Amino acid sequence: MRLPRPLIAFLLLGLAALAPLGAFGQASSPYSVTVPVPDTSEAQRDQAFATALTQVLARISGGQDLRGKPGYDDALKNAPGMVQQYQYQRAGGNPPGLLLQATFDSGAVRRTIAQMGASSAGVKPPVLLVVQGADGKPLGKDALAPLASAAGQRGYEVVYADDPSQLPAFDKLAAADPGALAAVSARYRTGLVLLGRLHDGGADWTLVNGGQTQQWSDQASGDALLADAGNAVADRVGRRLNVIGAGTVEGKLWVTGLNSARDYAGLLAALRADPSVQAVTTVGAQDDGALLDVKAGLPLPALAAELAAGGHLLESHEPHAGADASLRWLH
Repeated sequence: MRLPRPLIAFLLLGLAALAPLGAFGQASSPYSVTVPVPDTSEAQRDQAFATALTQVLARISGGQDLRGKPGYDDALKNAPGMVQQYQYQRAGGNPPGLLLQATFDSGAVRRTIAQMGASSAGVKPPVLLVVQGADGKPLGKDALAPLASAAGQRGYEVVYADDPSQLPAFDKLAAADPGALAAVSARYRTGLVLLGRLHDGGADWTLVNGGQTQQWSDQASGDALLADAGNAVADRVGRRLNVIGAGTVEGKLWVTGLNSARDYAGLLAALRADPSVQAVTTVGAQDDGALLDVKAGLPLPALAAELAAGGHLLESHEPHAGADASLRWLH
């Protein structure tokens, strides 16, 4: 139901103190990583801790490449000392494999990043993988392991459809249909979707990033084809989202699609959850839109791209007077 203009204005100006909605709850810990190991020996365990820490460091720094930073090699050597807990688990396959899940101390990881002279840029949302094999059937977690591993080494998590039959139509996702993306956002808490169609000798890929799409094709086969896709995702998402601010920026953000008090509360929750946002003030409302004054550590267009990648919002290219960037709330 669309609210009358006076009522939406009242809600926008009077509900800033609402607590974040449950839809923005915590996902799995970004400080926890699972890596394969050949056995349970101490040497293999310590090597696995170092491998896992490379992924956590990249993840918490927002995908920054820290490998050339002073102290990086020493941090990997000291990885066992940063592990809070770990456990082994059996993996599928024939023969079955072995996995080690390690959870690192969050404070130690952030201090390590700071000591390298880098910043904790905030964890990027996961990428939903929707990939069809040459037979047109969706590929599962085991088949997509090379893609997930390549993306993970660059600091990007992936998620898989828990029930591929419940996903929106492939072509609608590839076209960034708002209804399809809203369904993905509600179920998987992300605005990043990688769609792939494998065929003999290669694959066609579409990356949906906050409503914007990028398409490319690759000529390879087997694990190499999937690993290339994982690296391509990291490169393309990184170019849009790995923007490091230089001090506080103040600007105006225009958001449409706010049809209820719940929508507005959800928007505030999304803004407050972003580590770049320092302060938000509503300065105006019109129909289903709100004009927000935002202080952030990023330029407003970069902040808009970051917010859209997290789901619930789409980037909009419809200009609004006085706004530095525009977004649309998804339903």
